Amino acid sequence: MENKDKNLYRLDELSDYKVASNYSDVRGWKIVDAENHTIGKIDNLWVNKDMQRVVYLDVKLDKKLIDDHRNEVRDVIANDNGKEFIYKEGDSHIIIPIGSVNINTDTKIVMANSIGYDTFRNTSRYNTQHNFDREYERRVMKSYYPENDPNYDSNDDAFYNRREFENR
Repeated sequence: MENKDKNLYRLDELSDYKVASNYSDVRGWKIVDAENHTIGKIDNLWVNKDMQRVVYLDVKLDKKLIDDHRNEVRDVIANDNGKEFIYKEGDSHIIIPIGSVNINTDTKIVMANSIGYDTFRNTSRYNTQHNFDREYERRVMKSYYPENDPNYDSNDDAFYNRREFENR
């Protein structure tokens, strides 16, 4: 039985949907930040079935980014400077709003132009075995776009402006 409250699905969960023919299927492509640092690879697409839109990229983080984060966590714990990091083994995925990236079809690279490496390094992760909830979405969006950031408005349709998948 389908959960009536669920509105986000991985594209590969929806056997009757596919990426629209006029868009690139970016699964498996590399994603980089504005300074060309590797963030990871696009593992899947999160879609809002009601809107028929891709809303998030599901990114499996690059090992170096995870290791950088672990080293910082060790330093923070050693220095006890009050910062709180939550990292559980296996949590190696993050979500990135589709509206905050550019897709280069020639190089097959996705670019997150407005979010820096340190932000990605410190963003909360989730484990694909457990998916994520609305609270996780809010935490991630806050880390990408702090309050009063002119680049993000949670009611802004620009983040959900692409009809990138279609019913087969």
